[in-house]
Amino acid sequence: MLKLRTNQRGLSLIESMVALLVISIGLLGIAALQITAMNQNASSLNHSQAVWIAYNMSDRIRANLPEFNNYDGIDTTTGYTGDCSTTCSPDGMRLADAAEWTQLIQNLPSGRGQITSNADGLLITVMWDDDGTGATGTGCGGNPDVDLTCYTLAVAQ
Repeated sequence: MLKLRTNQRGLSLIESMVALLVISIGLLGIAALQITAMNQNASSLNHSQAVWIAYNMSDRIRANLPEFNNYDGIDTTTGYTGDCSTTCSPDGMRLADAAEWTQLIQNLPSGRGQITSNADGLLITVMWDDDGTGATGTGCGGNPDVDLTCYTLAVAQ
């Protein structure tokens, strides 16, 4: 007498669906991780540019020491014009520096720059909307919907 096998072979439909669900959840996690990494890379790029822009302006100030104190009050929301591709006075150089700095800061999202004085010299502040919320304020680090991310550099005379 011939005995037939009653054991089931292969995967059932339920096992296949569970495996597909587990793989899908894993792939969604990987996609979320990739998006987070891309956002952090963009944030890092903006921060690096802000540091470079601040140091660029500090070098400009140090190159024009007779006008050191007159750099106080520069704000990139003010329209500066100036071109020192030829000979320039120290005051003309300061205005040209402000105009070129304004152009550099426009590379940052909602970029803004300010130079203020303190007891030791000047503070160069570069602000930008790192969170992409459309913030246009002048505060640093408080409410992300209003305030901008800031990098501040102190320059002594």
